[in-house]
Amino acid sequence: MLLSFDIAVDSIAEHDHWHTFEHLPERLSIPGFLRGTRWVAVNGQPRYMVLYEVESLATLTSAAYTERLNNPTPWTSRMMAHYRGMNRGLCSVVETTGFGTGRLALLIKFTPKNESAEGVHAWLGTEVLTALPSQQGLGSAHLLKGAVKAIMTNEQRIRGSDGTVDSALIITAHDEVALKRVEDQIVGASGLGQHAVTGVTSAVYAMHYSLSSTEIQA
Repeated sequence: MLLSFDIAVDSIAEHDHWHTFEHLPERLSIPGFLRGTRWVAVNGQPRYMVLYEVESLATLTSAAYTERLNNPTPWTSRMMAHYRGMNRGLCSVVETTGFGTGRLALLIKFTPKNESAEGVHAWLGTEVLTALPSQQGLGSAHLLKGAVKAIMTNEQRIRGSDGTVDSALIITAHDEVALKRVEDQIVGASGLGQHAVTGVTSAVYAMHYSLSSTEIQA
């Protein structure tokens, strides 16, 4: 599950405290949630990217998860009102290459036109992603595609209707210069610019906090 959003400026400090000590532990206590990682933008926007790794897509439509979304805690209810421009994608992993997670992540989002998704994803999977792990400064790369439509819940009603994610590419690295070079190559005219896509956005994020379900269980 991929989320990107802003928070009202005067609520950022409280948001990060709540997200670290209540929200992520609550989510990682739900069966099927494996890891949640919060990233903060160092170049581009919105301010936050949050990525939840789950056992399967079924986790994101499960009764346990839906129950939490429809019964937010008092602190969660208060924080939801400070969210701005939430985009939330329940995604499948189309391709993944490399190993580990670098301290930086490049997020590229886009929407293929008409029936071009298969061609764009094939190009990224066979020509782009396979070459990335061997480049100095880079780590892993993951191509995601929105797979399940999120239902309206009480949490979403508080913050307003969420946007969706069609396709996204997440590339992690330990070298910001290397990541910027890859961003220019993929987003530029010789990259996604030569394919039938719309709504291309990109931003570079630094890892802010990460929590696993095994830590919660322990």
